[in-house]
Amino acid sequence: MRLGFLLIPATCLMYITLLAPPNCMYAQGISSSTATAATEETPDAPRPQFEVAAVESAQQQNPATESSSLPPAQQPAAAPQSQREKAKEQMKEQEQQRVLGIVPSFNTSYRSDAVSLTAGQKMSLAFRSSIDPFTFAAAFLVAGYHEVEDDDTGFGWGIEGYGKRSGAAYLDAIDGTMIGNGILPSILHQDPRYFRMGHGTTTHRLLYALATNVICKHDNTGKWEPNYSNVLGNIASGGISNLYYPSSNSGVGQTFTNGMIVTAEGGLGSIFQEFWPDISRKFLHRDPTHGLDAEARAADKAEKESRNSEK
Repeated sequence: MRLGFLLIPATCLMYITLLAPPNCMYAQGISSSTATAATEETPDAPRPQFEVAAVESAQQQNPATESSSLPPAQQPAAAPQSQREKAKEQMKEQEQQRVLGIVPSFNTSYRSDAVSLTAGQKMSLAFRSSIDPFTFAAAFLVAGYHEVEDDDTGFGWGIEGYGKRSGAAYLDAIDGTMIGNGILPSILHQDPRYFRMGHGTTTHRLLYALATNVICKHDNTGKWEPNYSNVLGNIASGGISNLYYPSSNSGVGQTFTNGMIVTAEGGLGSIFQEFWPDISRKFLHRDPTHGLDAEARAADKAEKESRNSEK
């Protein structure tokens, strides 16, 4: 199945095209310099009237110079951060998240105040996950497992068969990620990330993690709704896989079966993401949330105490 190899660069090129930003024109601000930045004059020398007037005029045109000399209490308040800027900062935090420093955890948010991502940010985050070195390594491992288990016999054996299995496994990963975490969430205005609870009873957190594979947050309302993006994305990627898998592993029935299996497997991944920080703190003495879990537990405790005091 050489088609699997040809689809890899074609698929990557398609997603890179989707990520390409439009050409924009940016206005350039005109900066003005004042005469006060010139060489200092002698203290006793009188200053010409026209020079004083020029300095005063420059200060009126550049109030930032005057305000910078004010004490901190009198400084003007900074402009509030836009939602896009805040989402960009939170994305940078997520892109640093790795389990044991190896496995990417880019699509998990530890923040309770996480803001919605733009369509471009969703696509960027999905593409970042798709091209991560671990994704390639995982494809090689999956291919080796299937060859040992004598699966996908239509691919053949040896180096050629292993290469085809590796290409198919990587295409499965990139299609599922880009469609389920990028394209469909952008169209349906759904947030593709897993929002970790991080506090509460173990049973509650376990059920929550499983539920997030079939429910998600809407971008505009922030309310929970059916996770069409994840389920349909898994089915769609299974349908695309019919193009490069042997005919014995394809078909409509197989597509929907594989889609449901992948969705169920996602539940195991959500459970791991939910409890991994607890495991890391206990055994590795490292907090992947950088104190966010402690803040959530403190807020939860304060809320319970407040309710008990009102009774």
